Amino acid sequence: MSNKKYPSVAYFCMEYGLESDFKIYAGGLGILAGDYLKGAKDMNVPITGIGLKWKQGYTDQVIGEDGKPYDSYHNYEYDFLEDTGIKVTVKIRNRYVVCKVWKTEKFGNNPLYLLDTDIEENNGEDRWITGQLYGWFKEERIAQEIVLGIGGVKLLRKLGLEVDVYHFNEGHAVLAALELIKEKMQNKYSFEDAWKKTREEVVFTTHTPIVQGNEAHDLEALEYMGAFNGLNKEQMIRLGGNPFNMTVAALRLSRKSNAVAQLHAKTANEMWKTTSNRSEIVGITNAIHVPTWIDSRVTNAFEKGDELLNVHNEIKKELIGFIEKRVGTRLNADKLLIGFSRRAAPYKRSDFIFRDLNIIEPLLKSGDVQVVFSGKAHPLDDTGKGIVSHLVNMMKKYPNSVVFLESYDMNIGRMLTRGADIWLNNPRRPLEASGTSGMKAAMNGVLNCSILDGWWPEACIDGVNGWQFGDGFESDDVKSVDEHDLKALYDVLINKVIPTYYNAKDKWENMMKKSIETTRNFFGTERMIEEYYKKLYTK
Repeated sequence: MSNKKYPSVAYFCMEYGLESDFKIYAGGLGILAGDYLKGAKDMNVPITGIGLKWKQGYTDQVIGEDGKPYDSYHNYEYDFLEDTGIKVTVKIRNRYVVCKVWKTEKFGNNPLYLLDTDIEENNGEDRWITGQLYGWFKEERIAQEIVLGIGGVKLLRKLGLEVDVYHFNEGHAVLAALELIKEKMQNKYSFEDAWKKTREEVVFTTHTPIVQGNEAHDLEALEYMGAFNGLNKEQMIRLGGNPFNMTVAALRLSRKSNAVAQLHAKTANEMWKTTSNRSEIVGITNAIHVPTWIDSRVTNAFEKGDELLNVHNEIKKELIGFIEKRVGTRLNADKLLIGFSRRAAPYKRSDFIFRDLNIIEPLLKSGDVQVVFSGKAHPLDDTGKGIVSHLVNMMKKYPNSVVFLESYDMNIGRMLTRGADIWLNNPRRPLEASGTSGMKAAMNGVLNCSILDGWWPEACIDGVNGWQFGDGFESDDVKSVDEHDLKALYDVLINKVIPTYYNAKDKWENMMKKSIETTRNFFGTERMIEEYYKKLYTK
């Protein structure tokens, strides 16, 4: 592919999910970034990843004897990382911090460069800047964002890479734009002209409609840490407001922005409509790297027209064996198995199916419904941790039909999105930006049963390739939304999913085929990357 057609892109992200045991990812944002670099490699397009080498990665959340989740951290060593011999220096807390640069292309991905402060040149405090992904509090987070953004641009200069587009995947990378502005001001441009020229080089992806996910910092803290990077307070306020909102700044520092599904684009434009001087937000729906997530046995059976259900049941038995190994519970391969694995954020309502035990308990006791959960709460999210505790309690209460798998990672995600019969998704609409786990399930012939949120409105043909429940109802009244959605979930589960699974296997298998047929191309990384080039990267 001609590089003229495909501008050269530097892709900045705080986390990358490339392989389960390479612990530099936390959740969906990182999985997307990892899939993106793999898709770029498959297509031979010039996209280079910039990230951080996390010493301890994200929390490994384990369940204590009291049924509560506890965060645990380990130091990880990786012998496959290539030492580039490059070091860059950034200024943090008015002192110089040296960042060593590692590189990997091991996982069928385009080059990924990782900055690392855990080296002898730095003092103890600074060595821990790249210690924990999303760990600690505001000063450490700002330090991490200085390393990613400012350090990332300096790294690109040392590599001598010609960059046409700087792509910030979420607001964590926004300080890179301040470095680009600083470079231009050092070349005698005014702040206004430097900002204008930088905007022409930068694009931005916003991922979350959740307020807490759109990070803001006190200007005093940013100034103290060195994030102003040569700008003054007034200029910083013009870019990101006071307090300095990373998403607002990214919207004002980019020529164009995107949301990660078509519904999310509407939500994001509504959310940021009062932000002056911001870039347009278009929708580019997320996608997955098919070879990473889809079982080749399913793909082969689908393409040959073989019986899908037999192949799926073989993979389901592997999941059941995997679960037994992990928790000692042997689920029934002949009974409906529902999968649910994602971050335990309150809006995702992980324990929603248990809200009315009068309805769900008989199905759990009979074993006609089995549910397998996995997921982590953010280390500082007590509500999310309470949800995890509730799921663990339900496992104790219904030991033969409810399972919770601790230490959620890519490996658990892969097993569940291949081996479950149903993929359940019940976020409080419109708070799910995309939800790529549902795409993985769909392409594996696992039928989605989901609220019309995130990617699902674009894919769902109700009763043909999966099921929707609810009608897209939205309200600020959380109680009324929950009541509406719960009624819809039970209705679809009891009157559609269960009868089809137990009494209409031919229909179920046809739905599996339709699920694969309607998702395998559109929700793969090739379409997504082509759209990024067409809608975002090419002027």
